[in-house]
Amino acid sequence: MKCPLTGMPIDSGQATTPTAIPPLWRLGFRPFFLGGALFSLLAVGLLVFVYVGGDLAWTPLGGLLGWHWHEMPFGFALAIVAGFLLTAVQNWTGIPGVRGWPLVALAGLWGAGRLCWLADAPWWMAAVPELLWLPLLAVFIAPSLRRTRQMHNYPILVMLALLTLADALALAGLARDRGDWQHNAALAAIWLIAALMTMIGGRVIPFFTRNALDLPGASPHAAPASLAALLPDLMLMAATLFVAALAAGGLTATPTLPLTVLFGLLALGHTLRLLRWHDHGIWRIALLWPLHVSYGWMMLACAGLALFHAGLPIPFNQALHALTVGAMGGLVLAMIARVSLAHTGRPLEAPRLMGHAFLLFHLGAAARIFLTPWLPRAGLMVAASCWIAAFGLFLLCCGPMLCRPRVDGQPG
Repeated sequence: MKCPLTGMPIDSGQATTPTAIPPLWRLGFRPFFLGGALFSLLAVGLLVFVYVGGDLAWTPLGGLLGWHWHEMPFGFALAIVAGFLLTAVQNWTGIPGVRGWPLVALAGLWGAGRLCWLADAPWWMAAVPELLWLPLLAVFIAPSLRRTRQMHNYPILVMLALLTLADALALAGLARDRGDWQHNAALAAIWLIAALMTMIGGRVIPFFTRNALDLPGASPHAAPASLAALLPDLMLMAATLFVAALAAGGLTATPTLPLTVLFGLLALGHTLRLLRWHDHGIWRIALLWPLHVSYGWMMLACAGLALFHAGLPIPFNQALHALTVGAMGGLVLAMIARVSLAHTGRPLEAPRLMGHAFLLFHLGAAARIFLTPWLPRAGLMVAASCWIAAFGLFLLCCGPMLCRPRVDGQPG
């Protein structure tokens, strides 16, 4: 059978070797990183086009702002999450990841959902791919986790189920014409993704730091070895999930004392993590410092939300964008660059243009958070331009890698 995009044969379960599959469909990071990065350029570019006075001939599903709120977490961020999980589970378990036609089907469902939202399809039509693709992702990765008894990774499956429920809330909001439900669903998804970032970041950032700097296993960068040592990180995860539940109920946008305390504790927990992971050597390595800086935005977001709930003049939207733009977008860019290099058989050395992309991205994030309250138009334009430039440079540097075989001749 042939791929409808490339015309090349795709594994249908009968191919004798993975090399019989077109490179784009050999492992999950390839189509989802490529599709997610391209979609982010469309999503940010379209918003800027309208902001500067452009006139769309149609309105996306939920209206332009509702589309933006839904698609950045559910469309862009979850595409990257899917690509990462499909690739990481293969590494964790040693069992080959999804490839060929099953991967085409999963990516197709994701793409169909994006088209339905962009083209203002009926809500029930959008619901079909939207509510199928995340459960299918879980179905693809669950057997590998079960066969290798990786119970510590089962929470990932729970997260995918909760994200599906959040998406169902957004679709119910469309069906009932409840904009508040759509908004709450987006906020819940943002905090669920933040919980995944807390979980996965707590593993990979100290691991990458320790390996890149050749730090000893007993250093502060080593993963906690006991339940007592893990307890602070588990509490951080639980608190983030609690915020997601509150967001689904619309309970995070009104200042309250309990939320001041909750976000203050989250900020403290993330700060202690960053201090534990830090080493002055990270600033020499272009694939390392963006991970730490991006995680730092999550700490700043929680601190900003604590100040907002304490009644200080910190805009809720600015603090939230420290999480969505700075932390989420920054970790996405850093991880897709690193994974694309590593899993195409290349050395873990960032191309020079990717170093520029990381700098541009975080300058743009700073403009979105700190400049926008004073100069809204200038801040948004700088932030959007830096986002487009950063992900454009990723596509220029790494896009061709995703569509070509590994340089070391290995499968995947």
